[in-house]
Amino acid sequence: MGSLLALASAVSFGISDVTGAVATRRSAAPSVAIGIVLSGALVLVPLLGLLPGTPSVRALAFGAAAGLVGNIGLVLYLRCMALGPIGVISPIAGLVGASIPIGWGAAILGDELAAGQVTGILLGLIAVVAVAYVPGTSIRASGSRGPTMALGAGTAFGLFYLFLDATPADSGLWPLVGSRLVGVLPVLAFALLTARPLIVPRAAVGLTIVAGVTDVAANALFLLATREGLLSLVSLLSSLYPVVALLIARVALRERLSRLQATGVVLALVATGLIVAR
Repeated sequence: MGSLLALASAVSFGISDVTGAVATRRSAAPSVAIGIVLSGALVLVPLLGLLPGTPSVRALAFGAAAGLVGNIGLVLYLRCMALGPIGVISPIAGLVGASIPIGWGAAILGDELAAGQVTGILLGLIAVVAVAYVPGTSIRASGSRGPTMALGAGTAFGLFYLFLDATPADSGLWPLVGSRLVGVLPVLAFALLTARPLIVPRAAVGLTIVAGVTDVAANALFLLATREGLLSLVSLLSSLYPVVALLIARVALRERLSRLQATGVVLALVATGLIVAR
């Protein structure tokens, strides 16, 4: 069940990623990010009744910490993507963001993994990089600022997973309340400091709402997955969302896959099979 929830989380993250990216093409990135947080918060309210839990200081505090680092990572990611090149930035952030919870689960929490699952994790990490990498780019050619910020963004994303996993098992979705309340602060601060608009234009409203709804669904599914399965496996499966985003972009936006990206998709499928097979 944990693996299925994690895969559903990856699908939701992938949909949110694509719709958010298209919305950003029609509006300023900070306004879209704020719209995603706010629209997701509206959806979260009824979900609290459907999946009840016990609110506590620990649940809200770790949820708030997750929201804070997660959105700091989002701001850093948006900034380093602007610095470019995307072909270097995206693989670094994706690899670091997936590796931190996997390493924590295996080394600190003592997740017991079968040989096939370890192989699946390694293939999954390679798949994340293969899908995100754009041929013809290099760290040397891109300078140090973008890749350095990508490391920071990936670290923040990894910590987001850890903080959500640390919330009490009986807290339901209450950690996401803390995450939404606090998470908007770094994005709002970034928008104000850079004098970016805060209102999403009409052309991007629908996509922003879809991104917000699927984002909160992805967070909820990941949170539930961590309570059913091992963090190392759940975080890897959830981190395969770039594969989902790539396939959606291929179908909906008619974007072409490079040979390396196609190989990454195949590796992701093999990795998923090895992890779920146990």
